[in-house]
Order: sequence, then structure tokens, then C-alpha cells
Amino acid sequence: MNITDLLEESAVSVNLKGRKKTEVLSELVDLLEASGNIKKTGKGEILKKLEEREMLGSTGIGKGVAIPHAKCHKVKKMIASFGIAKTGLDFKSLDGEPTRIFFLLIAPGETPGPHLKALAKISRLLDDKFIRDRLLSVKKSQDILRIIRDEERKVS
Repeated sequence: MNITDLLEESAVSVNLKGRKKTEVLSELVDLLEASGNIKKTGKGEILKKLEEREMLGSTGIGKGVAIPHAKCHKVKKMIASFGIAKTGLDFKSLDGEPTRIFFLLIAPGETPGPHLKALAKISRLLDDKFIRDRLLSVKKSQDILRIIRDEERKVS
């Protein structure tokens, strides 16, 4: 499984507007809805699951990156959205730095193995400063996908 298998261009934003954690999570879920990956009726439940997960500990992993994730019966397969916040915001990251790169992952409740593998792949990808800098410099959603696809080809 590749990260790009989970991510559609319509679920990518290079200009998130939210200034608070809850606003960004809502925007990321809106991207899932806009891409057709969830129904409008599922948004509330997914946000609730994400907020419950954040209460356990921030998914802001540091270096300007957050990987909010949750399991929810409202989805039939693992789905993702991606966003860049140009100015960064307080996501209660482990290092206390502003967060600018957000990769949201939602999995069905019964898929712990694939869910953990996807989180590990995303984390490894975004741990690379060169890749983070490239992602932060783009102007279009398709450029995000191209960068991720190029990096996946390098490790295949």
C-alpha cells in the first residue's frame, strides 16, 4: 500500500485557513467530504473520534507536522486528506513548535494492522526535512501528490 493510494487530489489543500486545532480538523474532514470519501452525515462522528483521539495525546508529532488519525465505522476503507497551513498553528505538538503540515488518516474500526502501517509510512515520509520543505513550498494540490509519489518510488 502506498500513501498516494489513500489520497486524492480533491482531498488536498495547500492553504488551510483554520487557526485552531478544531478548525483545522474540521477543514481536513471537509476535504474528505469534498472528495466523496465520506458523506456529510458522517462528518460529526469522524470529528468526534478525532477529538477523542486528541484527548489521549496530541497527534502533533513535531517538526511542524501533525498526523491526526482515528478509526470510525462511517468509512469502509482507509482514507486520507492532507493540508498545509501557511502560517502554522498551535497543535499542542510534542516539541511545542507551530504545526504547518497536516496528514489526516481515517480507518475502519477493524483494520489495526494496515492503519498502523500507514501511520508509520506517513511518519517516515514527513520526518525528512527536505521533503517537508518541498511540501511547504508548493502552490498547487497536484504538486503535493507528485512529491509524495516521487518519494514513494524512491523506496519501492
